[in-house]
Amino acid sequence: MKTRPLNQNDIPAIIDLMELGTPFVRPRTESDYWLYANLFSGTCPVAVDGDELTGAIIAFRSQDHPDDIYIQDVVTHPEHRRRGITTALLNTVRDAALSFGCSRLYLTSEPENAPAHQTWTRRGFTNVAGDHTVNGISVISNYKGPGKHRAVYELQLA
Repeated sequence: MKTRPLNQNDIPAIIDLMELGTPFVRPRTESDYWLYANLFSGTCPVAVDGDELTGAIIAFRSQDHPDDIYIQDVVTHPEHRRRGITTALLNTVRDAALSFGCSRLYLTSEPENAPAHQTWTRRGFTNVAGDHTVNGISVISNYKGPGKHRAVYELQLA
């Protein structure tokens, strides 16, 4: 397995991969992935095993808060889980963040996604204090708009 930046030729495979992340990750349009591959490839790494796309992270450096990188989507193919793919992809995003001088990675998750909570806290992310809890996970109401309550996780970088 190796990681590399997302490129335009990956678009059909990344859409197929993202479909495996439902219900918590939903594929975007071909146009969106073109944008990520051509304007954000440094923070959108993919993992490949031979010719197969086995994992991906879609992340962006904030223009409004340039010290932050927001991680939008993370998916590892179910047949390739527990092999260090997510960790390798996160390390790639972390290295990019450090090269930009960023001080924080952060992401959101649906409160019902308990496996995501375990994934992020195991990797050093902190569940940001919210205004209520769901199954022991702190949640911020309406974080992504009305009715879109999210658990927020952050990793402070050195």
